[in-house]
Amino acid sequence: MDFQAPGLVREGSFYRFLASQRGKLFRDEDFASLYHGKLGRPSVPPSILATALVLQTYDRVSDGEATERASFDLRWKLALGVALDEVPFAKSTLQLFRAHLLVHELARLAFERSLKAARNRGHLKGRMRLAVDTTNVFGRGAVKDTYNLLGDGIVLVMRALAAQEGMVVEEWAAQGKLERYLSGSSLKGEANLDWDDAEARKRLLREIVADADGLLEEVRKARGKLSEGSEEDQALLAAAETLSQVLLQDIDRSEAGPSLHEGVAKGRMPSVHDPEVRHGHKSASKRFDGHKAQIAVDTDSQIITAVAVLAGNAADNEGTLALVEASEESTEAEVAETVADCAFGDGQTRAAFAEAGRELVAKVPAMRNRGRFPKTAFVIDLEAQTCICPAKEAGDARYHKAENDQDRQLRGFVFATATCAACSLRSQCVGGRLGRTVQVHPQEALLQKARAFQKSPAFRPFKAARQVAEHRLARLVQLGIRQARYVGRAKTLFQLLMAATVANLTLIAGLEGVPNGQSGT
Repeated sequence: MDFQAPGLVREGSFYRFLASQRGKLFRDEDFASLYHGKLGRPSVPPSILATALVLQTYDRVSDGEATERASFDLRWKLALGVALDEVPFAKSTLQLFRAHLLVHELARLAFERSLKAARNRGHLKGRMRLAVDTTNVFGRGAVKDTYNLLGDGIVLVMRALAAQEGMVVEEWAAQGKLERYLSGSSLKGEANLDWDDAEARKRLLREIVADADGLLEEVRKARGKLSEGSEEDQALLAAAETLSQVLLQDIDRSEAGPSLHEGVAKGRMPSVHDPEVRHGHKSASKRFDGHKAQIAVDTDSQIITAVAVLAGNAADNEGTLALVEASEESTEAEVAETVADCAFGDGQTRAAFAEAGRELVAKVPAMRNRGRFPKTAFVIDLEAQTCICPAKEAGDARYHKAENDQDRQLRGFVFATATCAACSLRSQCVGGRLGRTVQVHPQEALLQKARAFQKSPAFRPFKAARQVAEHRLARLVQLGIRQARYVGRAKTLFQLLMAATVANLTLIAGLEGVPNGQSGT
Protein backbone atom coordinates (compact mmCIF):
# COMPACT_ATOMS: atom_id res chain seq x y z
CA MET A 1 0.00 0.00 0.00
CA ASP A 2 1.48 3.34 -0.98
CA PHE A 3 2.07 6.23 1.39
CA GLN A 4 -0.75 8.81 1.52
CA ALA A 5 0.80 11.22 4.08
CA PRO A 6 -2.38 12.86 5.38
CA GLY A 7 -1.31 16.12 7.03
CA LEU A 8 2.41 15.34 6.69
CA VAL A 9 3.11 16.72 3.22
CA ARG A 10 1.69 20.17 2.66
CA GLU A 11 -1.30 20.60 0.41
CA GLY A 12 -0.33 22.54 -2.69
CA SER A 13 3.28 21.34 -2.74
CA PHE A 14 4.90 20.15 -5.97
CA TYR A 15 5.26 16.70 -4.40
CA ARG A 16 1.50 16.43 -4.01
CA PHE A 17 1.07 17.67 -7.56
CA LEU A 18 3.33 14.86 -8.82
CA ALA A 19 1.41 12.37 -6.70
CA SER A 20 -1.83 13.55 -8.30
CA GLN A 21 -0.32 12.91 -11.74
CA ARG A 22 0.77 9.36 -10.94
CA GLY A 23 -0.22 7.11 -13.80
CA LYS A 24 -0.84 10.10 -16.07
CA LEU A 25 2.65 11.45 -16.67
CA PHE A 26 4.41 8.07 -16.84
CA ARG A 27 3.14 4.55 -17.36
CA ASP A 28 5.28 1.44 -17.16
CA GLU A 29 4.35 0.46 -20.71
CA ASP A 30 5.91 3.72 -21.98
CA PHE A 31 9.29 2.17 -21.25
CA ALA A 32 8.66 -1.30 -22.65
CA SER A 33 11.40 -0.90 -25.26
CA LEU A 34 13.99 -0.66 -22.48
CA TYR A 35 13.47 -4.22 -21.38
CA HIS A 36 13.88 -7.52 -23.19
CA GLY A 37 10.66 -9.50 -23.27
CA LYS A 38 12.35 -12.75 -22.24
CA LEU A 39 13.68 -11.15 -19.06
CA GLY A 40 10.22 -10.41 -17.70
CA ARG A 41 9.15 -7.25 -15.90
CA PRO A 42 11.84 -4.99 -14.41
CA SER A 43 12.35 -5.29 -10.64
CA VAL A 44 11.58 -1.59 -10.16
CA PRO A 45 8.65 -0.10 -12.11
CA PRO A 46 10.15 2.32 -14.67
CA SER A 47 7.40 4.85 -13.97
CA ILE A 48 8.79 5.17 -10.43
CA LEU A 49 12.33 5.68 -11.74
CA ALA A 50 11.13 8.30 -14.24
CA THR A 51 9.35 10.18 -11.47
CA ALA A 52 12.50 9.92 -9.36
CA LEU A 53 14.49 11.63 -12.12
CA VAL A 54 11.97 14.48 -12.09
CA LEU A 55 12.27 14.78 -8.30
CA GLN A 56 16.06 14.62 -8.50
CA THR A 57 16.11 17.54 -10.93
CA TYR A 58 13.59 19.50 -8.88
CA ASP A 59 15.57 19.12 -5.66
CA ARG A 60 18.98 19.27 -7.43
CA VAL A 61 20.44 16.25 -5.65
CA SER A 62 22.97 13.57 -6.60
CA ASP A 63 22.11 9.97 -7.44
CA GLY A 64 23.11 8.93 -3.93
CA GLU A 65 20.97 11.61 -2.32
CA ALA A 66 18.05 10.74 -4.61
CA THR A 67 18.24 7.14 -3.43
CA GLU A 68 18.27 8.30 0.20
CA ARG A 69 15.30 10.59 -0.27
CA ALA A 70 13.28 7.90 -2.02
CA SER A 71 13.85 5.71 1.02
CA PHE A 72 13.38 8.21 3.87
CA ASP A 73 11.83 11.49 2.64
CA LEU A 74 8.05 11.60 3.15
CA ARG A 75 7.60 14.04 0.27
CA TRP A 76 9.40 11.76 -2.17
CA LYS A 77 7.48 8.70 -0.98
CA LEU A 78 4.21 10.50 -1.58
CA ALA A 79 5.24 11.59 -5.09
CA LEU A 80 6.59 8.13 -5.97
CA GLY A 81 3.62 6.29 -4.50
CA VAL A 82 5.68 3.88 -2.39
CA ALA A 83 5.06 2.51 1.10
CA LEU A 84 6.55 4.22 4.14
CA ASP A 85 8.89 1.31 4.89
CA GLU A 86 9.81 0.62 1.24
CA VAL A 87 13.29 1.15 -0.26
CA PRO A 88 12.17 1.59 -3.88
CA PHE A 89 15.48 1.43 -5.74
CA ALA A 90 19.25 1.38 -5.43
CA LYS A 91 21.58 4.07 -6.71
CA SER A 92 22.87 1.78 -9.46
CA THR A 93 19.31 1.07 -10.61
CA LEU A 94 18.63 4.78 -11.10
CA GLN A 95 21.90 5.22 -12.99
CA LEU A 96 21.23 2.22 -15.22
CA PHE A 97 17.73 3.48 -16.00
CA ARG A 98 19.13 6.85 -17.08
CA ALA A 99 21.70 5.12 -19.28
CA HIS A 100 18.96 2.99 -20.87
CA LEU A 101 16.92 6.12 -21.67
CA LEU A 102 19.89 7.54 -23.56
CA VAL A 103 20.74 4.33 -25.40
CA HIS A 104 17.14 3.70 -26.44
CA GLU A 105 16.56 7.34 -27.45
CA LEU A 106 13.89 7.91 -24.82
CA ALA A 107 15.66 10.88 -23.24
CA ARG A 108 12.88 13.21 -24.47
CA LEU A 109 9.99 11.18 -23.10
CA ALA A 110 9.62 13.06 -19.80
CA PHE A 111 9.84 16.42 -21.57
CA GLU A 112 7.25 15.37 -24.15
CA ARG A 113 4.93 14.28 -21.32
CA SER A 114 5.20 17.73 -19.76
CA LEU A 115 4.07 19.22 -23.09
CA LYS A 116 1.23 16.72 -23.32
CA ALA A 117 0.12 17.72 -19.83
CA ALA A 118 0.19 21.40 -20.81
CA ARG A 119 -1.74 20.69 -24.00
CA ASN A 120 -4.39 18.56 -22.30
CA ARG A 121 -4.99 21.28 -19.71
CA GLY A 122 -5.45 23.94 -22.37
CA HIS A 123 -2.30 25.91 -21.58
CA LEU A 124 -1.03 25.51 -25.15
CA LYS A 125 -3.25 26.98 -27.85
CA GLY A 126 -3.54 26.14 -31.53
CA ARG A 127 -1.24 29.01 -32.57
CA MET A 128 1.88 30.10 -30.74
CA ARG A 129 4.34 32.92 -30.70
CA LEU A 130 7.74 31.49 -29.78
CA ALA A 131 10.67 33.22 -28.12
CA VAL A 132 14.10 31.64 -28.57
CA ASP A 133 17.32 32.26 -26.67
CA THR A 134 20.50 30.57 -25.42
CA THR A 135 22.66 30.47 -22.32
CA ASN A 136 26.05 28.97 -21.58
CA VAL A 137 26.61 25.64 -19.82
CA PHE A 138 29.97 25.01 -18.18
CA GLY A 139 31.50 21.69 -19.22
CA ARG A 140 31.98 18.82 -16.80
CA GLY A 141 35.60 18.03 -17.67
CA ALA A 142 38.56 19.97 -16.31
CA VAL A 143 39.98 22.51 -18.76
CA LYS A 144 43.77 22.34 -19.06
CA ASP A 145 46.66 24.33 -20.52
CA THR A 146 48.63 22.78 -23.40
CA TYR A 147 51.25 21.02 -21.27
CA ASN A 148 48.71 19.33 -19.01
CA LEU A 149 46.30 18.72 -21.89
CA LEU A 150 49.05 16.81 -23.70
CA GLY A 151 49.76 14.94 -20.49
CA ASP A 152 46.11 13.91 -20.17
CA GLY A 153 46.08 12.76 -23.79
CA ILE A 154 49.24 10.73 -23.23
CA VAL A 155 47.64 9.02 -20.22
CA LEU A 156 44.58 8.12 -22.30
CA VAL A 157 46.78 6.42 -24.89
CA MET A 158 48.90 4.65 -22.26
CA ARG A 159 45.79 3.25 -20.59
CA ALA A 160 44.48 1.97 -23.93
CA LEU A 161 47.81 0.33 -24.82
CA ALA A 162 48.19 -1.17 -21.35
CA ALA A 163 44.67 -2.60 -21.47
CA GLN A 164 45.35 -4.10 -24.89
CA GLU A 165 48.39 -5.89 -23.47
CA GLY A 166 46.60 -6.94 -20.28
CA MET A 167 48.77 -4.81 -18.01
CA VAL A 168 48.09 -2.16 -15.38
CA VAL A 169 48.98 1.26 -16.73
CA GLU A 170 51.62 1.97 -14.06
CA GLU A 171 53.53 -1.17 -15.02
CA TRP A 172 53.22 -0.40 -18.72
CA ALA A 173 54.39 3.21 -18.23
CA ALA A 174 57.42 2.09 -16.22
CA GLN A 175 58.65 0.07 -19.19
CA GLY A 176 58.89 3.22 -21.29
CA LYS A 177 59.96 5.53 -18.44
CA LEU A 178 56.72 7.47 -18.74
CA GLU A 179 55.79 7.42 -15.05
CA ARG A 180 55.74 11.21 -14.70
CA TYR A 181 52.47 11.40 -16.59
CA LEU A 182 50.78 9.29 -13.89
CA SER A 183 51.81 11.37 -10.89
CA GLY A 184 48.29 12.71 -10.49
CA SER A 185 49.65 16.24 -10.17
CA SER A 186 50.02 19.04 -12.68
CA LEU A 187 52.62 18.14 -15.29
CA LYS A 188 53.82 21.73 -15.27
CA GLY A 189 53.95 21.78 -11.49
CA GLU A 190 56.01 18.59 -11.37
CA ALA A 191 58.45 19.76 -14.05
CA ASN A 192 60.83 21.54 -11.61
CA LEU A 193 61.45 24.13 -14.28
CA ASP A 194 62.42 27.78 -14.39
CA TRP A 195 59.47 29.00 -16.46
CA ASP A 196 61.27 32.25 -17.24
CA ASP A 197 63.89 30.22 -19.13
CA ALA A 198 62.71 29.98 -22.75
CA GLU A 199 65.17 27.19 -23.60
CA ALA A 200 64.02 25.13 -20.63
CA ARG A 201 60.39 25.53 -21.72
CA LYS A 202 61.28 24.45 -25.26
CA ARG A 203 63.16 21.43 -23.94
CA LEU A 204 60.20 20.28 -21.83
CA LEU A 205 57.81 20.74 -24.75
CA ARG A 206 60.11 18.75 -27.05
CA GLU A 207 60.18 15.89 -24.52
CA ILE A 208 56.40 15.81 -24.14
CA VAL A 209 55.76 15.99 -27.89
CA ALA A 210 58.34 13.25 -28.50
CA ASP A 211 56.60 11.01 -25.95
CA ALA A 212 53.24 11.72 -27.59
CA ASP A 213 54.59 10.95 -31.06
CA GLY A 214 56.16 7.74 -29.79
CA LEU A 215 52.90 6.58 -28.25
CA LEU A 216 50.99 7.28 -31.45
CA GLU A 217 53.50 5.09 -33.29
CA GLU A 218 52.94 2.36 -30.67
CA VAL A 219 49.21 2.61 -31.36
CA ARG A 220 49.80 2.26 -35.10
CA LYS A 221 51.81 -0.93 -34.53
CA ALA A 222 49.31 -2.35 -32.05
CA ARG A 223 46.34 -1.72 -34.35
CA GLY A 224 48.15 -3.55 -37.14
CA LYS A 225 47.80 -6.74 -35.09
CA LEU A 226 44.08 -6.28 -34.38
CA SER A 227 40.94 -6.77 -36.42
CA GLU A 228 39.82 -3.42 -37.79
CA GLY A 229 36.71 -2.23 -36.00
CA SER A 230 37.10 -4.62 -33.08
CA GLU A 231 36.47 -3.33 -29.55
CA GLU A 232 40.21 -3.22 -28.80
CA ASP A 233 40.91 -1.46 -32.10
CA GLN A 234 38.22 1.16 -31.45
CA ALA A 235 39.56 1.85 -27.95
CA LEU A 236 43.07 2.46 -29.28
CA LEU A 237 41.77 4.57 -32.15
CA ALA A 238 39.66 6.80 -29.89
CA ALA A 239 42.57 7.48 -27.53
CA ALA A 240 44.99 8.14 -30.39
CA GLU A 241 42.57 10.50 -32.14
CA THR A 242 42.17 12.54 -28.97
CA LEU A 243 45.92 12.89 -28.46
CA SER A 244 46.40 13.66 -32.16
CA GLN A 245 43.83 16.44 -31.97
CA VAL A 246 45.64 18.06 -29.03
CA LEU A 247 48.91 17.96 -30.97
CA LEU A 248 47.28 19.37 -34.09
CA GLN A 249 45.48 22.24 -32.37
CA ASP A 250 48.11 23.30 -29.82
CA ILE A 251 51.49 22.49 -31.39
CA ASP A 252 53.23 24.05 -34.38
CA ARG A 253 56.05 22.07 -35.98
CA SER A 254 59.16 23.42 -37.71
CA GLU A 255 62.80 22.52 -38.26
CA ALA A 256 63.56 24.29 -34.98
CA GLY A 257 61.30 21.85 -33.15
CA PRO A 258 57.77 21.96 -31.74
CA SER A 259 56.37 25.19 -30.34
CA LEU A 260 53.12 26.32 -28.75
CA HIS A 261 50.53 27.48 -31.26
CA GLU A 262 50.01 31.24 -31.23
CA GLY A 263 46.44 32.19 -30.35
CA VAL A 264 43.56 29.74 -29.99
CA ALA A 265 42.87 27.24 -32.75
CA LYS A 266 39.35 27.25 -34.17
CA GLY A 267 37.26 24.57 -32.48
CA ARG A 268 39.96 23.92 -29.87
CA MET A 269 39.28 21.01 -27.49
CA PRO A 270 40.35 22.17 -24.00
CA SER A 271 39.61 18.91 -22.15
CA VAL A 272 40.39 15.32 -23.14
CA HIS A 273 37.99 14.03 -20.48
CA ASP A 274 35.09 16.02 -21.92
CA PRO A 275 36.16 16.24 -25.57
CA GLU A 276 32.98 17.98 -26.79
CA VAL A 277 33.65 21.03 -24.62
CA ARG A 278 34.59 24.12 -26.61
CA HIS A 279 35.73 27.66 -25.87
CA GLY A 280 32.68 29.89 -26.22
CA HIS A 281 31.53 33.41 -25.54
CA LYS A 282 28.16 35.04 -24.96
CA SER A 283 29.66 38.50 -25.42
CA ALA A 284 33.04 40.10 -26.06
CA SER A 285 33.85 39.94 -22.34
CA LYS A 286 31.87 36.89 -21.19
CA ARG A 287 33.76 33.72 -22.07
CA PHE A 288 33.28 30.13 -20.96
CA ASP A 289 34.30 26.54 -21.66
CA GLY A 290 31.40 24.19 -22.34
CA HIS A 291 28.20 24.12 -24.37
CA LYS A 292 25.21 26.33 -25.16
CA ALA A 293 21.66 25.53 -24.10
CA GLN A 294 19.09 26.69 -26.66
CA ILE A 295 15.37 26.89 -25.88
CA ALA A 296 12.07 27.86 -27.48
CA VAL A 297 9.23 29.15 -25.28
CA ASP A 298 5.55 29.81 -25.94
CA THR A 299 5.28 33.48 -24.96
CA ASP A 300 1.64 33.20 -23.83
CA SER A 301 1.90 30.22 -21.48
CA GLN A 302 5.68 30.37 -20.85
CA ILE A 303 5.85 26.63 -21.53
CA ILE A 304 9.24 25.53 -22.91
CA THR A 305 8.42 23.83 -26.21
CA ALA A 306 11.84 22.65 -27.46
CA VAL A 307 15.45 22.52 -26.33
CA ALA A 308 18.83 21.79 -27.89
CA VAL A 309 22.47 21.74 -26.83
CA LEU A 310 24.96 23.42 -29.16
CA ALA A 311 28.73 23.41 -29.15
CA GLY A 312 30.18 26.15 -26.98
CA ASN A 313 31.70 27.85 -30.02
CA ALA A 314 28.53 27.63 -32.12
CA ALA A 315 26.57 30.73 -33.08
CA ASP A 316 23.46 31.30 -30.96
CA ASN A 317 21.29 31.09 -34.09
CA GLU A 318 22.53 27.66 -35.18
CA GLY A 319 19.59 25.31 -35.75
CA THR A 320 16.96 27.90 -34.84
CA LEU A 321 14.59 26.84 -37.60
CA ALA A 322 14.87 23.21 -36.48
CA LEU A 323 13.97 24.29 -32.94
CA VAL A 324 10.81 25.98 -34.24
CA GLU A 325 9.87 22.92 -36.28
CA ALA A 326 10.45 20.67 -33.26
CA SER A 327 8.15 22.92 -31.23
CA GLU A 328 5.34 22.48 -33.73
CA GLU A 329 5.80 18.72 -33.79
CA SER A 330 5.91 18.30 -30.01
CA THR A 331 3.02 20.67 -29.20
CA GLU A 332 0.79 19.91 -32.21
CA ALA A 333 0.36 23.68 -32.56
CA GLU A 334 1.23 26.13 -35.31
CA VAL A 335 4.01 28.65 -34.75
CA ALA A 336 2.74 31.98 -36.04
CA GLU A 337 5.96 33.90 -35.42
CA THR A 338 9.30 33.60 -33.67
CA VAL A 339 10.90 36.40 -31.65
CA ALA A 340 14.54 36.59 -30.60
CA ASP A 341 17.36 38.98 -29.78
CA CYS A 342 19.91 40.39 -32.21
CA ALA A 343 22.03 37.20 -32.09
CA PHE A 344 19.29 35.70 -34.29
CA GLY A 345 18.76 38.80 -36.44
CA ASP A 346 21.40 38.19 -39.13
CA GLY A 347 20.54 37.99 -42.80
CA GLN A 348 21.20 34.27 -43.18
CA THR A 349 18.79 33.31 -40.39
CA ARG A 350 16.15 35.67 -41.76
CA ALA A 351 16.55 34.16 -45.22
CA ALA A 352 16.17 30.62 -43.85
CA PHE A 353 12.91 31.59 -42.12
CA ALA A 354 11.64 33.45 -45.18
CA GLU A 355 12.36 30.50 -47.46
CA ALA A 356 10.45 28.25 -45.04
CA GLY A 357 7.49 30.63 -45.09
CA ARG A 358 7.99 31.60 -41.44
CA GLU A 359 8.01 34.91 -39.62
CA LEU A 360 11.09 35.94 -37.59
CA VAL A 361 11.14 39.11 -35.51
CA ALA A 362 14.61 39.93 -34.20
CA LYS A 363 16.57 43.13 -33.91
CA VAL A 364 19.24 43.52 -36.58
CA PRO A 365 22.74 43.51 -35.00
CA ALA A 366 24.10 47.03 -34.63
CA MET A 367 26.66 48.07 -37.24
CA ARG A 368 29.91 49.73 -36.21
CA ASN A 369 32.68 51.23 -38.32
CA ARG A 370 35.45 52.18 -35.89
CA GLY A 371 33.93 55.55 -35.09
CA ARG A 372 33.07 56.43 -38.68
CA PHE A 373 29.68 56.48 -40.40
CA PRO A 374 28.25 52.94 -40.49
CA LYS A 375 26.44 51.61 -43.53
CA THR A 376 23.11 52.49 -41.93
CA ALA A 377 24.00 56.19 -42.28
CA PHE A 378 23.65 55.79 -46.06
CA VAL A 379 20.28 55.74 -47.85
CA ILE A 380 20.24 52.65 -50.06
CA ASP A 381 17.37 52.24 -52.51
CA LEU A 382 17.56 48.66 -53.76
CA GLU A 383 14.85 49.10 -56.36
CA ALA A 384 16.44 52.19 -57.89
CA GLN A 385 19.92 50.81 -57.11
CA THR A 386 21.11 54.09 -55.65
CA CYS A 387 23.08 55.02 -52.55
CA ILE A 388 23.17 58.51 -50.99
CA CYS A 389 25.81 59.33 -48.36
CA PRO A 390 25.37 61.64 -45.31
CA ALA A 391 26.75 64.51 -47.44
CA LYS A 392 24.00 63.88 -50.03
CA GLU A 393 26.44 62.59 -52.65
CA ALA A 394 25.53 59.58 -54.83
CA GLY A 395 27.70 56.49 -55.20
CA ASP A 396 28.24 54.44 -58.34
CA ALA A 397 26.65 50.97 -58.35
CA ARG A 398 28.87 47.91 -58.65
CA TYR A 399 27.66 44.44 -59.65
CA HIS A 400 28.72 40.81 -59.37
CA LYS A 401 29.95 39.33 -62.64
CA ALA A 402 27.17 37.86 -64.79
CA GLU A 403 26.74 36.61 -68.36
CA ASN A 404 24.20 39.34 -69.14
CA ASP A 405 22.78 42.50 -67.58
CA GLN A 406 19.48 40.83 -66.67
CA ASP A 407 21.21 38.36 -64.35
CA ARG A 408 23.57 40.77 -62.67
CA GLN A 409 23.22 41.32 -58.93
CA LEU A 410 24.04 44.47 -57.01
CA ARG A 411 27.29 44.12 -55.03
CA GLY A 412 27.63 47.60 -53.57
CA PHE A 413 28.47 51.22 -54.25
CA VAL A 414 31.70 53.17 -54.72
CA PHE A 415 32.07 56.90 -54.13
CA ALA A 416 34.55 58.82 -56.27
CA THR A 417 37.90 59.51 -54.64
CA ALA A 418 37.78 63.17 -55.65
CA THR A 419 34.30 63.60 -54.21
CA CYS A 420 35.31 62.12 -50.86
CA ALA A 421 38.58 64.10 -50.78
CA ALA A 422 36.69 67.38 -51.05
CA CYS A 423 33.97 66.42 -48.56
CA SER A 424 33.76 68.25 -45.21
CA LEU A 425 32.63 64.98 -43.56
CA ARG A 426 35.59 62.96 -44.83
CA SER A 427 37.18 62.44 -41.39
CA GLN A 428 33.90 60.94 -40.14
CA CYS A 429 33.55 58.63 -43.13
CA VAL A 430 36.77 57.57 -44.87
CA GLY A 431 40.01 56.30 -43.37
CA GLY A 432 42.08 55.65 -46.49
CA ARG A 433 43.05 57.60 -49.57
CA LEU A 434 40.31 56.24 -51.82
CA GLY A 435 36.61 57.01 -51.78
CA ARG A 436 34.09 55.28 -49.52
CA THR A 437 32.67 51.89 -50.50
CA VAL A 438 29.37 50.47 -49.26
CA GLN A 439 28.66 46.75 -49.59
CA VAL A 440 25.18 45.38 -50.25
CA HIS A 441 24.36 42.29 -48.18
CA PRO A 442 22.87 39.27 -50.03
CA GLN A 443 19.82 39.65 -47.74
CA GLU A 444 19.87 43.46 -47.76
CA ALA A 445 16.14 43.73 -48.47
CA LEU A 446 15.26 41.58 -45.46
CA LEU A 447 17.63 43.55 -43.23
CA GLN A 448 16.24 46.90 -44.39
CA LYS A 449 12.70 45.75 -43.70
CA ALA A 450 13.69 44.54 -40.23
CA ARG A 451 15.50 47.79 -39.36
CA ALA A 452 12.47 49.81 -40.36
CA PHE A 453 10.16 47.61 -38.28
CA GLN A 454 12.32 47.74 -35.14
CA LYS A 455 12.12 51.55 -35.21
CA SER A 456 8.32 51.49 -35.28
CA PRO A 457 5.95 51.37 -32.26
CA ALA A 458 4.73 47.97 -33.51
CA PHE A 459 8.07 46.44 -32.45
CA ARG A 460 7.65 47.13 -28.72
CA PRO A 461 5.35 44.18 -27.91
CA PHE A 462 7.82 41.81 -29.56
CA LYS A 463 10.64 43.20 -27.46
CA ALA A 464 8.66 42.44 -24.31
CA ALA A 465 7.72 38.97 -25.57
CA ARG A 466 11.38 38.11 -26.11
CA GLN A 467 12.02 38.52 -22.38
CA VAL A 468 9.89 35.44 -21.69
CA ALA A 469 12.73 33.26 -22.96
CA GLU A 470 15.18 35.05 -20.66
CA HIS A 471 12.94 34.34 -17.68
CA ARG A 472 12.66 30.65 -18.54
CA LEU A 473 16.42 30.40 -18.98
CA ALA A 474 16.77 31.87 -15.50
CA ARG A 475 14.47 29.12 -14.21
CA LEU A 476 16.58 26.46 -15.95
CA VAL A 477 19.73 27.92 -14.40
CA GLN A 478 17.96 27.72 -11.04
CA LEU A 479 17.44 24.03 -11.79
CA GLY A 480 21.16 23.50 -12.36
CA ILE A 481 21.89 23.77 -16.08
CA ARG A 482 24.63 26.36 -15.68
CA GLN A 483 26.95 23.45 -14.80
CA ALA A 484 26.88 20.20 -16.79
CA ARG A 485 26.46 17.18 -14.54
CA TYR A 486 27.62 14.76 -17.20
CA VAL A 487 30.31 14.48 -19.87
CA GLY A 488 29.35 15.14 -23.50
CA ARG A 489 26.56 17.00 -25.28
CA ALA A 490 24.16 14.03 -25.46
CA LYS A 491 24.08 13.64 -21.68
CA THR A 492 24.03 17.40 -21.18
CA LEU A 493 20.97 17.47 -23.44
CA PHE A 494 19.35 14.91 -21.14
CA GLN A 495 20.08 17.20 -18.18
CA LEU A 496 18.54 20.12 -20.07
CA LEU A 497 15.48 18.07 -21.03
CA MET A 498 14.89 17.08 -17.41
CA ALA A 499 15.30 20.68 -16.25
CA ALA A 500 12.83 21.83 -18.92
CA THR A 501 10.44 19.08 -17.82
CA VAL A 502 10.53 20.30 -14.23
CA ALA A 503 10.25 23.94 -15.33
CA ASN A 504 7.12 23.07 -17.31
CA LEU A 505 5.54 20.92 -14.61
CA THR A 506 6.11 23.48 -11.85
CA LEU A 507 4.66 26.13 -14.16
CA ILE A 508 1.58 23.99 -14.81
CA ALA A 509 1.24 23.34 -11.09
CA GLY A 510 1.47 27.09 -10.46
CA LEU A 511 -1.19 27.83 -13.06
CA GLU A 512 -3.45 25.37 -11.26
CA GLY A 513 -2.93 26.78 -7.79
CA VAL A 514 0.32 25.17 -6.65
CA PRO A 515 2.95 27.84 -5.88
CA ASN A 516 5.62 27.62 -8.58
CA GLY A 517 8.73 25.95 -7.18
CA GLN A 518 7.01 25.15 -3.82
CA SER A 519 9.16 22.58 -2.06
CA GLY A 520 8.14 22.52 1.57
CA THR A 521 6.51 19.68 3.48
